[in-house]
Amino acid sequence: MTTTTSRPTPQSATHQRHTKAKGSARQRIAFAIGNLGQAAFYNAMSTFFMTYTTTALFARTDKAVAARMIALITSLVVAIRIAEIFLDPLLGNIVDNTRTRWGRFRVWQFIGGIVPSALLIVVFTGVFGLVNVNTTWFIAAFIVTFILLDVFYSARDISYWGMIPALSSDSHERGVYTSLGSLGYNGVTVIVIPIVSYFTFRFTGEHTQGQPGWTAFAVIIALFGLLTAWTVAFGTREQHNELRGGDEHCKPLDAFKAIGHNDQLLWMALSYLLYAVANVATTGVLFYQFTYVLGMPEQFALAGVIPVVTGLLTTPLYPLLNRVVPRRWLFTGGMALMIAGYAMFIAAPRNLAVVLIALVLFYLPAQTIQMTAILTMTDSIEYGQLKTGRRNEAVTLSVRPMLDKIAGAFSNGIVGFVAVAAGMVGSASAGDMTAGNIHTFTTWAYIVPSVGIVLSLVVFLDRVRIDEKRHARIVEQLEARLADTTR
Repeated sequence: MTTTTSRPTPQSATHQRHTKAKGSARQRIAFAIGNLGQAAFYNAMSTFFMTYTTTALFARTDKAVAARMIALITSLVVAIRIAEIFLDPLLGNIVDNTRTRWGRFRVWQFIGGIVPSALLIVVFTGVFGLVNVNTTWFIAAFIVTFILLDVFYSARDISYWGMIPALSSDSHERGVYTSLGSLGYNGVTVIVIPIVSYFTFRFTGEHTQGQPGWTAFAVIIALFGLLTAWTVAFGTREQHNELRGGDEHCKPLDAFKAIGHNDQLLWMALSYLLYAVANVATTGVLFYQFTYVLGMPEQFALAGVIPVVTGLLTTPLYPLLNRVVPRRWLFTGGMALMIAGYAMFIAAPRNLAVVLIALVLFYLPAQTIQMTAILTMTDSIEYGQLKTGRRNEAVTLSVRPMLDKIAGAFSNGIVGFVAVAAGMVGSASAGDMTAGNIHTFTTWAYIVPSVGIVLSLVVFLDRVRIDEKRHARIVEQLEARLADTTR
């Protein structure tokens, strides 16, 4: 249903921006709840899907055949996600062009709660057991299912983060929503092994992580994702003001032009991509760190507890810190902590105490780094609007999910490669690991990603120019320009 709303005058738009800069508590809570399910989905697909694939999906298959199938699944996931990244700006364009009585974004939260939830269950059941019946048909069904899952998950993700500039045009208030949307990012890591182990035991009597447990895990994540997406759909309201007042539709090719002409978006995107690939490559193999390197799979939950605790400590503080410390220095300090963490991982991968300290240093700045990147991309919306005359909210913010998708593809590829190359598949144990296995693991889990972190920081410091003060000046320029055009 299409709804036409009258545009406010420039003066009323300015008044609205300042009087409504601070969102309601109800809306903030609803928005915060949304990313709990969003993050659970992302972790399930970017990290634990490959864990499931390498340990349970082909459990009934000969080891040599399983290794080939794991390599094939890994290659397919990487190829699908790389191919689909070009779809994300088009999805952002569809969201930007959406006109309903709910606004542009909330309807996609409603749809995005249903479809990905159903498809996640399909993926984590081996397409309802087809993997054990006919591998050829399984691969064909898997490709279709995985593509649809990625597309609808992307639409949900793009509409979620694209909603932030629709909730407020104030940079610091956007920081509040971004920090609230980042709570509980790694909570799945805490519960995955207990859930999988419990339900595997309930259905098979075996103390392991088998297919029944992974199916139960997928059902829980799917239901959680549905409820949290609908909380956003029904619990938020979009602002309507002169900055967002354009009703013109953007053509599909214009979506790519909007991204290509926004140099600050592109530089921040490159910095974030280098960080994201490094981050997910490391988080994706932590299960193997505890299971095959340390020989302590029962301690793996600590790899989830640490980021949850550090996230709960640092995420609420971000808006407060950002009022006295510019984002540029928050980002730099966070990267320095991550580099220190990587150094400890590399130095002593078989020492539990050192690994735990490294995890604290690795996760402590994660939310700060991610929120800085998201806010910089969000503020680049007005930068692009001032530069090109078009406001592309969802298109601009489709870049971050696109980058996460690329990072997730690399993560799946790295995890699959490491698992096979280091012999960490099937019934292998920590006792089977050789010095060569550990060296292969350490190289791809820590050494290579640490180089990506350094490069990310270099790009950010050298090329990213948009900050809080510059964004405020841009908004003032836009309001003055809009005032001039309406006289």
